[in-house]
Amino acid sequence: MSSKAGTLDPNPPPPRILVFATQGHGGNEEQRILGLLERLPGVTLVPYRRGDRLGMARALLRAVREHRPDLVVMEGSGLPGGAALLLSRLLHGIPYVVSSGDAVGPWIGQHFAGLGVPAALYERLLYRFSAGFIGWTPYLVGRALTYGAPRAMTAAGWAPVALAGAGRAAARAEVRAALGIPADALVVGIVGSLAWNARLGSCYGLELVRALNAAARQDVHVLIGGDGPGRAHLEAEVAPDRRGRLHLVGRLSQDQVARHLSAMDLASLPQTTDEVGSFRYTTKLSEYQQAGLPVITGPIPMAYDLPGAWVRIPGDFPTQAPYVAGLAAFLDGLSAEALASLRARAAEVAQVFSREDQVNRATAFFEELLSPR
Repeated sequence: MSSKAGTLDPNPPPPRILVFATQGHGGNEEQRILGLLERLPGVTLVPYRRGDRLGMARALLRAVREHRPDLVVMEGSGLPGGAALLLSRLLHGIPYVVSSGDAVGPWIGQHFAGLGVPAALYERLLYRFSAGFIGWTPYLVGRALTYGAPRAMTAAGWAPVALAGAGRAAARAEVRAALGIPADALVVGIVGSLAWNARLGSCYGLELVRALNAAARQDVHVLIGGDGPGRAHLEAEVAPDRRGRLHLVGRLSQDQVARHLSAMDLASLPQTTDEVGSFRYTTKLSEYQQAGLPVITGPIPMAYDLPGAWVRIPGDFPTQAPYVAGLAAFLDGLSAEALASLRARAAEVAQVFSREDQVNRATAFFEELLSPR
């Protein structure tokens, strides 16, 4: 930047960065992207109103016109935000970065019949015209590069709250006592949104309820944290003689998530083996690993690639009969010695979930992206 004709400004202002998260203002994804950008000056947050799609697209375009940023960063892949990015690039030449944890086209196609093809086209355009991409997994990074993103990096997320040692042991005892779970019970659980996918007839935790119904052993308890329309389906699905062993605790704060994870012996990560599930880590994984939990999932890439204790259940879809039967058989056959071995292996937390490491790499990524060439 010139202070006088032919000379360089020795103290140029920091680059201006606009940032927003399509999951909504104040949410976990907004906290994630602000964390990745925390060492950079000149960052301005645009609060995103998730329910106001057209209004938010207009608000984002207005913010770009007013601030004239050097870069716009979107956490998520929602159409209103992405459309605003593409229009800002076309009309004003403003570069943008997308950070995403999902394969957009397949995810929309799984949830909404007939929209998979246009969603896949949108995903390709979004990456092709970006200045860079941040993927929650290396698989998503490869997908974005294949679709034309000029540069990319991986930032897998991190657990916002962690308990260890005496604090974890105390939380385990207190939560179990509050829920009426015996100290020696086998507790398998999940934490996440209980959104109901009407097209597939499934939600998080349904695989656990069905396995609870099918398992022969009487000391298995299922602990599910989260809320949403799927909760009613879980309550309706559980067998009458198993209801006392299903614990639906509702939406949890971040502190309470860590405490309830401490009460579990095993965690479920029900992901499909298609493009939707195989590309993802999900936000729960870093929390499971930080809590020292073995993870039950399907034969997806991360269950081979990451350290930790993995229990891979055969089956392409977690709520269908082959997977449920395999999960129930695993729980029935799990000995105390085998569980102890799994818990010992689960103590290793993958480096990819280190907050400091991710912030360091993201800082370098954005500084290099914004540096003059």
